Amino acid sequence: MNRRTFIETSVATAIATSTANSLWAAPPAHEIKSVGVQLYTVRHLMKDDFDGTIAGIAKIGFREVEFAGYFGKTPQQTRATLDKNGLTSPSAHHGMEDLEKKTQEIIDGAGTIGQKFMVCPYLEAKDRTADGYKTLADSCNKVGEAFHKVGIQFCYHNHSFEFQKVEGLDTLPIDYLLAKTDPKLVKVELDLCWITVGGQDPIAYFNKYPGRFPLVHVKDWVKEGSTPDGNIGAVGHKVEGHMTNVGSGSIDWKKTFASSGKAGIEHYFVENDDAKSLEDPKASYEYLSKLRF
Repeated sequence: MNRRTFIETSVATAIATSTANSLWAAPPAHEIKSVGVQLYTVRHLMKDDFDGTIAGIAKIGFREVEFAGYFGKTPQQTRATLDKNGLTSPSAHHGMEDLEKKTQEIIDGAGTIGQKFMVCPYLEAKDRTADGYKTLADSCNKVGEAFHKVGIQFCYHNHSFEFQKVEGLDTLPIDYLLAKTDPKLVKVELDLCWITVGGQDPIAYFNKYPGRFPLVHVKDWVKEGSTPDGNIGAVGHKVEGHMTNVGSGSIDWKKTFASSGKAGIEHYFVENDDAKSLEDPKASYEYLSKLRF
C-alpha cells in the first residue's frame, strides 16, 4: 500500500467511524426553554402588591405567567406591568360561569394581554356527578367553539377528583371529558401533581390522548405527612402527603417530560398552592431551568 492509498483509506475509515458513532450516540438532551408560573402560587402577595410581585417573578427568571384573577387591574394595566418586566401571559383561568356569560369580555381582555389559551380551573363538589360531568362536557364544547372562532384554545384543568370513579359513568371522569369533547375545541391543562395523587400515570394519558395537553401545571408531592385542609377540596378526599416545590418530591420529572412531544406540551407552569413566599417558586424555577430530559 503506497502512501496516498494509506491516507485515503485512513480518512475513509475515520469518516465511517464518525458516522457510526453519531448514529449510535444518545440524542441531545431537551430542556424547558421558558419556565412559567401560575400566579395562584403567589396570590396572597399579588393581592397586596400586584406590580411588585410581578417584578419579583420576573427577577427569579420566569418569562411566562398564567393568571388566576387580576386583583382589580384592567387588561391594559396588566399588559403594561407584563411589558415593563419582560413577561408574557399565554393563558389565564376563568370560572366556567364567566367563560359562558362573559365570553366577549374575556376575549377582549385576552387580546389586550396577548393570551392564546383560556382555562376552566375547577368543578364544584356539588357538580361531580354523572349528570354534572355530562353538563361540563357540553359546556366545554360550547365555550371551546366560541374561543376557537377567535383563535384562542380552550382547556380544562384537572384536580384529583376527576380520577375517582363516579356512579353513572362507565369511565373515569377525565376520560369521559376527553371522549365527549371535540379534540380541536377542548384540550386539557394537565396538573401533573393531581393526576399522580389520583393514582394515574401521566405518560399513559399522553400516549392515550396524544396532543391533548398543550399546558401543564408542574408541582411536586411528598407522600408522607398530611394534606392541608385547603387541598382536600382539590383532592376530593383526605390523602397522605402534601404539596412541595418541584424537585423536592416524589415525581420523576425526567421520565415525565421525556414524553412532552407526544403530549403536545407548549407551556410549563410552576404551581404550589401552599407557597409561603417568592422563595418557593424560585426553588422550583431553579430546578426546572437546569433539568435536561
